[in-house]
Parts: sequence; structure tokens; C-alpha cells
Amino acid sequence: MTESHSKLPEIPILYRDEHLIVVHKPSGLLMHRSPISQDTVFLLQTLRDQIGQRVYPVHRLDRATSGVLLLGLNPDIARDLVTQFESHQISKSYHALVRGWADDEGEINHPVADEEGNNIPQEAVTRYRCLERVELPVEISRYPTSRYSIVEAEPLTGRRQQIRKHFKHISHHIIGDTTHGDGKHNNYFREHHGIFRLMLTSKQLGFTHPVSLEKIRCDALDELEWQRLNSIFK
Repeated sequence: MTESHSKLPEIPILYRDEHLIVVHKPSGLLMHRSPISQDTVFLLQTLRDQIGQRVYPVHRLDRATSGVLLLGLNPDIARDLVTQFESHQISKSYHALVRGWADDEGEINHPVADEEGNNIPQEAVTRYRCLERVELPVEISRYPTSRYSIVEAEPLTGRRQQIRKHFKHISHHIIGDTTHGDGKHNNYFREHHGIFRLMLTSKQLGFTHPVSLEKIRCDALDELEWQRLNSIFK
């Protein structure tokens, strides 16, 4: 049963002033109404009701992705921040739990189809580096052990589901990805570690304030599912 809007917990605010707001988007929450979804609760509406004023999206996160999200509090500020994104003046990084042992670092340059327009593949580039690796004595496929990595990913382009598609492309599927992932490994983490979500988080966002010109950096909250991995990656 879908929860009513009033029963939803407040969206955590990481930074706010009279011009803009940065929040921690929960996993499983759509940004806005979609004709292909039956959801009745959306981040933009929920946040508007929470703070008592309209918010203007600057970028987006997939429904399943959690983490740092930047929004303007008026159209002019939002346009300025969008320009920063388009000119690559905003830094952003993601953390992902993937199957297999990822290389120390790498760059994935592989076209990605937008799926919302003409579905023609467009240039897409993601840099990454491996933060941690673990090998577990668990047989899931044809091997007696299973390997996993936590990676930091930096998308240099902004295609829809780019990071998810890119890590599938190099056979390091993100855990919890029901569209581009590996079902056997997803099931293992559901059954043994209580992780039922996509393990992809917008971890850090850095930008220049459009008015004060101050350099601002916001970090995602430490979510429960990531805390559960501490017992695995030790």
C-alpha cells in the first residue's frame, strides 16, 4: 500500500540558503510525475511542501539512486546552475557496489542511448577508481567464491542511467540493479545482507554559489545499507 504524502519522513537537507537547496534524495523516490509510473509521491512536490516554496531542478537522479541533489529556489538561480553543469564546472562523484574486482582505475567510453528521445546512442564517458575489494567464500555462479568492489565513479557526461549501463558494459554490474544488473548477486545481497535497493549513491557534489561565488561541497549521508557493508569490507 502506498504511504500517504503526509506520512513520509522529511527529506534531509544538506545545505540551504535563500537561493538554493541541497538535499539527500532517498532511494526509491521519483523526481517528478511520470506518465509511465503509478507513483503518487515525488521529490519535487514533497520538498516543496516541506519547505513551503517551489523548487527548481538543476539535475536529476534516477528513482533508484540516492544521494546529493542540487535544486534552485528560483528560476534564475536554477538556470545559472544548469549552465555550470553543462560547462562541466560542477564536480560530482558516486559510490557503487559492483560485482567482481574492479581495476584500480579506468575510464569507460561507451555510447549510451537516452531512451527518452530518439533512442540513438550518444557519447558517454565515466571515470572510476576502486576504493575497496573483497572476496567472499560464497558460491553464486560457477566459482567457489564471489568477488565485489566498491568504486567511486565520476560521469563526464550526463546520459540517462549512464553509470549503471557503463558498469554493465565492463561486466561489473551494480548490486541491486534490477534492469542492468545480475539477478543472482542481487538475490544474495537481499537474502544475506538485507539490501533490497540499488547500491548507487551520489556521494559528493561541488559547485560555485551563483551569488556569493563561494565554493560549496556537499556529501551524502551515511545510509544504512552502506553501513551494512562494513561487516563485509573489513
